Amino acid sequence: MLDTVIKNGRIIDGTGNPWFFGSIGMKDGIITHVGSVDVESKEVIDAKGQIVSPGFIDGHSHSDLLVLNDPQMDIKLQQGVTTEVVGNCGLAPAPFVSKHGTLLKEYVEPIIGDTPWEWPWETVEDYMRELTKAHISENVSTYVAHGAVRIAVMGFDNRPPTNQEMKEMKGILENGMQAGAIGLSIGLLYSPGRYSTKEELAELCSVLPKYNGILSTHIRGEGNNLIPSIKEVIWIAEKSGISLHISHLKAAGKRNWGSVSEALSLIEDARARGMDITCDVYPYDAGSTSLTTLLPPWSLEGGIPACLERIRDTFLRNKIKKEISEEQDDWDNLVVSTGWDNVVISSITKNTQFEGMSILEISQLIGKAPIDTALDLLLEEDGNIAIVYYHMSSEDVEQVIKWDKSIVISDSLGCQTGKPHPRTFGTFPRLFAKYVRENHVLSLEQAVRKVTSFPVQRFKLGKRGLLVPGYHADITVFDYHTINDTATYQKPVQYPEGISYVLVNGIKAIDHKRNLRTSNGEMIKAATQLCSCQHLHI
Repeated sequence: MLDTVIKNGRIIDGTGNPWFFGSIGMKDGIITHVGSVDVESKEVIDAKGQIVSPGFIDGHSHSDLLVLNDPQMDIKLQQGVTTEVVGNCGLAPAPFVSKHGTLLKEYVEPIIGDTPWEWPWETVEDYMRELTKAHISENVSTYVAHGAVRIAVMGFDNRPPTNQEMKEMKGILENGMQAGAIGLSIGLLYSPGRYSTKEELAELCSVLPKYNGILSTHIRGEGNNLIPSIKEVIWIAEKSGISLHISHLKAAGKRNWGSVSEALSLIEDARARGMDITCDVYPYDAGSTSLTTLLPPWSLEGGIPACLERIRDTFLRNKIKKEISEEQDDWDNLVVSTGWDNVVISSITKNTQFEGMSILEISQLIGKAPIDTALDLLLEEDGNIAIVYYHMSSEDVEQVIKWDKSIVISDSLGCQTGKPHPRTFGTFPRLFAKYVRENHVLSLEQAVRKVTSFPVQRFKLGKRGLLVPGYHADITVFDYHTINDTATYQKPVQYPEGISYVLVNGIKAIDHKRNLRTSNGEMIKAATQLCSCQHLHI
């Protein structure tokens, strides 16, 4: 007898092939039948008129701590997500060493949040073990995060590592890969990652080929320096002989709109040379990060406390203000390319009345210049301010979504106070509502592939992402005609419509918006071999 049968659905199996009518049978968390099921079952779900798809994979998120604070993960399960990949952009809570522990926490808090309890881990393996113990309701996989590794060994020093420090960083990466991490993530927009040279990164990446690990990168510049930044990470991957995945590919700032075409051409040229390169994209024209990210790189040397001291120093504050007001050659000045009117406070601890307001609006309200408003707020809030910034064109976003080598992801932050970016609550329903049903950018089958089998193949997540016998029964049932994101920038904390059922490892986790609190997720360790869907076209 089977545990569960889903009958009468329009099955989209994740391959990109056309949908077909049929049923899905499962037992002990594994799919046993696809198509016709003539076996008795303990439970039958009637999916008549609905789509039956593999569970969605969020291949780039910052839920590293959120999944421990809230193991039920309603935020993602309600969207049909059954698996998340964390540790992105070089940002992660491990490795965590006491010597630089405060620096690490202050570094990651605006992006991945914090916990009301002390972190009990030191290594990446320790962190993975905590996820296993936490009775999570979704599956989770992780990278080793370069920023956290560099902080553990070097703090926020803006210099090359010594031979001994490089050896230590390689050791941390190797231990993480042995524990089951899927690769290395780097965040070259963020300090201290931005202090690394391409040669240093290529040397560190020499560890990855042994484990078939992938390099995932938040590139150094997404605005004026987009093309040089793409060339830099291609050089690193080619030098190291590894696969490369470029995070949330975009062209930031109006003057750069349209340059994603050249970026995609660079990737295609590299692939023609035999390089394995892909990217991901979120279906919104606004991004989200920390306010400190907008500051000159040198101002963040030594970490957030040192940065705040520089802001208090009159001479250095004036230097910061001057640089932010002008275009820069060696780093992307997002203030110049975006404008203070497009930098919106999404989360703030003390001055909560400013959440949802742009820096320009706040400055006009309090009668202060925008740059001084931003710097004074950083001082008042101890540097911990999350922002949403509007800097992309919808045409560029559509172009990257349509590209057959892109994966659709949320890039959602772990900080959920205030007015977080609506992608946190609406990414995956938005993909189907806006880019499939309304704008016809993708077919339904193409969209399903981008959030199921493709990310599973890319990140080596094992037997998931396809509706075929022998694979894990991670399944999402949704109504194509009613699926819709309801989260907006002003009211982001709203769950989507149209998701009927979500099953994680064969057990129902969501039943018509009701979280069944089954805690049936797993810590996924990287598969040692390419999964059996490796033949799929990417």
